[in-house]
Amino acid sequence: MTHFEKIAAELKNRGLDAMLVTSAPGEFYAMGFHGEGVAFITPGRTWYYTDSRYIEAAQNLITGAEVSMPPKGMDYRKLAAQLVQDNHVSKLGFEEQYMSVVDYNQWTKAVEAEFVPASELLTQLRMVKDADELAAMKEAQRITDEALLEILNFIKPGMTESEVAARLTYIMARKGAERNSFDPIVACGANGSKPHAVPGPDVIQKGQFVTMDFGCVVGGYCSDMTRTVAVGQPSEEMALVYDTVLKAQLAGIATAKAGVTGKEVHEAGAKVIADAGYGEYFGHGFGHSLGIEIHENPGFHLRNDKPIPAGALLSAEPGIYLPGKFGVRIEDVIMLTEEGCIDITRSPKQLLIL
Repeated sequence: MTHFEKIAAELKNRGLDAMLVTSAPGEFYAMGFHGEGVAFITPGRTWYYTDSRYIEAAQNLITGAEVSMPPKGMDYRKLAAQLVQDNHVSKLGFEEQYMSVVDYNQWTKAVEAEFVPASELLTQLRMVKDADELAAMKEAQRITDEALLEILNFIKPGMTESEVAARLTYIMARKGAERNSFDPIVACGANGSKPHAVPGPDVIQKGQFVTMDFGCVVGGYCSDMTRTVAVGQPSEEMALVYDTVLKAQLAGIATAKAGVTGKEVHEAGAKVIADAGYGEYFGHGFGHSLGIEIHENPGFHLRNDKPIPAGALLSAEPGIYLPGKFGVRIEDVIMLTEEGCIDITRSPKQLLIL
């Protein structure tokens, strides 16, 4: 079943006559195409409209939809209004998570239908990856794993965080990545206590941890990985914290399987950190889903008390962050199954000393 067909099959279940897809992630999920346009999906037919910049590529790549440009004098809203009238649509689903207030006001003014918030229709379908999506994510992760092995031979005392971040970007692009899935995080020494530190001019020194959080996009799908390495011999405290984070990650991964809640997985990892006396230094969730976007639903966190389905891919990334001293985070991506989970990350997790 194509993604178009999956969306169409959900319309009746949600009391919708049609679905309007206007966001870049929604467009790519539905059609496997990155452009700028609008999809209009009904139970029987799908239309996709774009402009002259993308029409040739869209017509070559998209199957299962009628692909065209708006006629002169028509914009996307006027076209949608005509489709609503022709197909007797009264309840039109739209992506409220992505549509601005300005856009919403313009759409509802132009189209005579009840606009029903339906972002969840797409986000729930996107939770479970099909074979093609999984293959793309595995390839992105393969490139990310290879980039780590290469960067380990590059990092030396005296280099800046920015140099390492730039090198990671170059390596992944050289190996076939379409782009970064997010701006790489490279944090040395005390900067490692900031989970989302921005690489800068700080110089890597012996005796420091260096945390690297990075990923790439292949086939429109993201990878994500974090490794913390020691440059020179770490202190006893550094080694203890690293060991605690690794045990926490393994505890969460051991708990993860289809049907468990994000809360359960988070608590399994957080308990290890709390029992070691570092509970106050782990402030974020255990992990998040990813795919077309680097952060998707569902998540491993205390607010998620809903069962997670088989086929969902999520990060497993606990951390301990000691302000003014250092931080440690270890991150893999796992796929939930009925029996447990499969870790698609291949990079070593033991403490690496460069």
